[in-house]
Amino acid sequence: MNKPTDVRLTRYVAAFIAGTKFDDLPSGVVELGKKSILDGLGLALSGAVARSGELVRKHLDSLNLAAGPATVIGGNRKVAPRFAAFANGVGIHADDYDDTQLAVAPDRVYGLLTHPTAPALPAALAIGEMKGASGKDVMLAYHLGVEVECKIAEAIDPRHYQTGFHATATCGTFAAAAASAKLMELDVEATQRALSIAGSQSAGLRENFGTMTKPFHAGRSSESGVAAAQFAELGWTATDKILEAPRGFFRAAGGGFDLGAIYQRLGAPWTFADPGVSIKPHPSGSLTHPGMTEMLRLIREHKIQPQQVRRVRVGTNSNMPNALIHHRPHDELQAKFSMEFCMAILLLRGRAGLKEFTDAVVNEPDVKAMIEKVDFVVDDVAERAGYHKMTTLIDIELTDGRKISGRADFGKGSPANPMSYEEVADKFRENADFAGMRKSNADDIVELVRNLETLPSIDKLTGRLLRFD
Repeated sequence: MNKPTDVRLTRYVAAFIAGTKFDDLPSGVVELGKKSILDGLGLALSGAVARSGELVRKHLDSLNLAAGPATVIGGNRKVAPRFAAFANGVGIHADDYDDTQLAVAPDRVYGLLTHPTAPALPAALAIGEMKGASGKDVMLAYHLGVEVECKIAEAIDPRHYQTGFHATATCGTFAAAAASAKLMELDVEATQRALSIAGSQSAGLRENFGTMTKPFHAGRSSESGVAAAQFAELGWTATDKILEAPRGFFRAAGGGFDLGAIYQRLGAPWTFADPGVSIKPHPSGSLTHPGMTEMLRLIREHKIQPQQVRRVRVGTNSNMPNALIHHRPHDELQAKFSMEFCMAILLLRGRAGLKEFTDAVVNEPDVKAMIEKVDFVVDDVAERAGYHKMTTLIDIELTDGRKISGRADFGKGSPANPMSYEEVADKFRENADFAGMRKSNADDIVELVRNLETLPSIDKLTGRLLRFD
């Protein structure tokens, strides 16, 4: 990790935000971003009908807010941007079904498990509506937010995640500030202050994984970034070196950072291009996905029936059990961070979607019995593969004596095994249907996002997400 440096890192980040234009985005990056934007919108819809969505709306009601310019997706209301960003950030992350950053360095714990869209997109949409921004404007702000978030996560010492910080909450606050500052057309100095105000609000602890407070992190980081940019616009003062200072974000929250992972690296390459962003096919922690992808393949290839399963061994590196902490889950939120449940439900049902991740299913006797057959352990082979991968080794012992094995480093939806736009659209439609949206409306949104750069106003899209019954 770097010692104190004279590099004006915060100013470099602010200048990148203020100076980047839509035409600076490679066309391939634009298209990859559309998949994550569509995915995020669908998750905000399904998250709106989660229990946490109901509680968020009750909270907004208790504030006696006046009507505002920004849409609460699926909430049938428009409020001030910071509150819409909060509600939509919670919604996108409510089912832990949103996209995930990949890492570059082998010690980076799979990108420190940053979910880039959940903080960045709600802020871009909320400020975009307030400013009457175009589709291009919102897309650029979103991409800048994701880029800043992911490069900060890549740069900070892995201690940050390993000792308990949730990078979506911490790094995501900078994402929302970056997206908001761009849409508000803040200059470099004001953007520096926005980042610094965001840094003082950056918080979130992994002990809350498996509870409603995990999606709360995403919502609050998005809200905090919006507020940071708004205060900066007013002239609120803050340090101009929040990232690199001895008492700044990187050292206070991580103990150090790798300057080379962020300085002169923003947009070079864009994170969406390399190493990429994963989109989830299952509503569970991303660390479960390589194992789930491989388990589904083994089930289908060998026609495994539940009654044939005697024992299952799942081996991973030592950082994965550090996040997948619920070995005998009691509810749907714990099940999202249970490798044992994710393996068991695939063996029993052959699928793992929103309808499988419910309290009722988690507590069914056959599910509990199958969970008892799954051993989740640290494996030396997976450990040696590095923490930038999610290497998962599966060994299934059947009652007839057969042993079936498999390995996966990445899951379906990763750049190594990507989902197409149409596959993401199918996921969006499933989530929209789960929320009660008519198919015709969902189909329209799929096409609006496909051609998002042509929209003269983002209102044409957000209007479809306000009332959808």
